Amino acid sequence: MTLRFSVLASGSTGNAFYIETDQTRLLVDAGLSGKKLTSLFDQESLDPAKLTGILVTHEHSDHIKGLGIMARKYKLPIYANDKTWRAMEGSIGRIETDQKFHFDMETVKTFGDMEVESFGVSHDAAEPMFYTFRHENRKVALVTDLGYVSERIKKTVEDADAYIFEANHDVEMLRMGSYPWNLKRRILGDSGHVSNEDSGLALADIISNRTKRIYLAHLSQHNNLKDLARMSVDQVLKERGIEIELHDTDPGQATPLYEVG
Repeated sequence: MTLRFSVLASGSTGNAFYIETDQTRLLVDAGLSGKKLTSLFDQESLDPAKLTGILVTHEHSDHIKGLGIMARKYKLPIYANDKTWRAMEGSIGRIETDQKFHFDMETVKTFGDMEVESFGVSHDAAEPMFYTFRHENRKVALVTDLGYVSERIKKTVEDADAYIFEANHDVEMLRMGSYPWNLKRRILGDSGHVSNEDSGLALADIISNRTKRIYLAHLSQHNNLKDLARMSVDQVLKERGIEIELHDTDPGQATPLYEVG
């Protein structure tokens, strides 16, 4: 039995994450057009019609843009907490009652042979939450869209085999960039996004000997660069004696399906 995943898209323009076992196939977020999401599935020879369901992290458009389209086209169940359902219903179109499911924050839900744990994050949405995925003795943690990494989150996501972890911005690029000050303040605040350096500091606290792979995710298209994110996080980890290869994600290119082993 295996656990595999692909970061279909990640960035400030759209996010989607796919994870599967032999029995269960889940999509987390659908933040691109239905056409683009279908092409990303095709890139990895995956069939969205075979999905078990779609999990939603929060209602921002870069996470739900294609949600209603995908759910209606492939008759898929959607899982989200109550506040997120209320916040996004006006944006995703009509969803049949038998496709609406609740997944409360700080709970564990079993999908076939996969156990999914939800945890709250500090972000400016109704009730944002992210997930860890367990199958047999394997664990994958998806952690983006958070202003800071609390001790509670660290405890939840520590000791995973693989991480998809936010490295949203370089602080100096953001400070010097063209964004209006109120937007800069939001991103830098406790309910905004995690910087490259803070990403490295958090990862240093949570990764273990079993951690084999880290993907840097949700990079800002205006306030970060892939090379800069990798270099910054790597420097922080090396200062703490940690050597591990870091992998890129992309807003328009799926990462190759990776088998956690």
